[in-house]
Amino acid sequence: MRKIVRSMMILSLLAALAGCAKDDSEVIKIGAVGPMTGDQSKMGTDLKNSVELAVAEWNERGGVLGKKIVMIAGDDQADPKQAVSMANKFINQKVVGVVGHWNSSCSIPASKYYNDENVVMITPATTNPKLTLQGFSRVFRVCGTDDQQGRIAAEFVVNKLKPARIAVIHDKTAYGQGLAEYFKKALGEKVKIVFYNGIVLRDADYKAVLTAIKETKPDAYFFGGVYPEAGRLVRQANEIGLAAPMITGDGVFDPTFIDIAGKAAEGAFVTFGRDPSGLPTAQSFISKYTARYGSPGPYSLNAYDAANIILSAIEKTGTTDGAKLAAYISKTTFKGGFGDIAFDKNGDVKKAPYVVWAVRDGKFQQVP
Repeated sequence: MRKIVRSMMILSLLAALAGCAKDDSEVIKIGAVGPMTGDQSKMGTDLKNSVELAVAEWNERGGVLGKKIVMIAGDDQADPKQAVSMANKFINQKVVGVVGHWNSSCSIPASKYYNDENVVMITPATTNPKLTLQGFSRVFRVCGTDDQQGRIAAEFVVNKLKPARIAVIHDKTAYGQGLAEYFKKALGEKVKIVFYNGIVLRDADYKAVLTAIKETKPDAYFFGGVYPEAGRLVRQANEIGLAAPMITGDGVFDPTFIDIAGKAAEGAFVTFGRDPSGLPTAQSFISKYTARYGSPGPYSLNAYDAANIILSAIEKTGTTDGAKLAAYISKTTFKGGFGDIAFDKNGDVKKAPYVVWAVRDGKFQQVP
């Protein structure tokens, strides 16, 4: 009797494995990866939701190449090592395209694995220029770069704020430190930099470094980093009487920053893309996303566009081969939420305009 039961169990297992293999051949897998847990989890959730929406729309139209599309979500925890682990997991799962990662420190190390294994990767949010300067033909981004927004921030500081003295700090990550360096470079000798240093990521108390900054008597300070740290920085700066305004980058552009900082967020300046709410090309996405998930996040539209680019490339080329998809993507102009999307030889978008936003009355408002 035991032999019969054991035999039946083995047969059931083999049948299940055979069924999985059959299912795998009948679906096309797309990865969505970012920080799904931890203090940056909202960004990962925004990314996942957008890819999920794009996949649902394609499946409603019959999928692609006659196959159903399956999205696989991955959590890189905003950690470079976990990002590499997720890349290898996706590769083993036969994912044919990836939307992600969110953090530069995750996208850069993971990109090599995707490229080497013939998987197309499009990041909606990684801005460190190094990502697309590695010579990887299968790696793209649908956002701008830190040298671009660093220059815009510097021009705003020089021409609008006109400080005599400025402090510069960063979170020591590929994104934060890179952005701070590009800002510093663009600033040149136009403003005296009286303080330059890094902070400890995820530290609860920044008052020591803020006190050191206060002693240099800056008229403003620049922060390269993400919204959890930025929120604590401006709140604690207010508590110690550091009245200088913060200027920062796209990693801070989220309502969560204001939630963390409270009233201390008032007067902070952030570089980010233009507002898509008035663009006809973005209305369908905004309406569908809002109905399904609530208000879109800052990079939701980018992630949606990235997913649609990958799936459109599969449909038009009739293949999931990464090299052929990348060749098609690199020479094609796509219709996106912000308008036309076309890539240069490095895999960067040809048009990525940044503007300056200010926190006023508890909301981000574009600076004229």
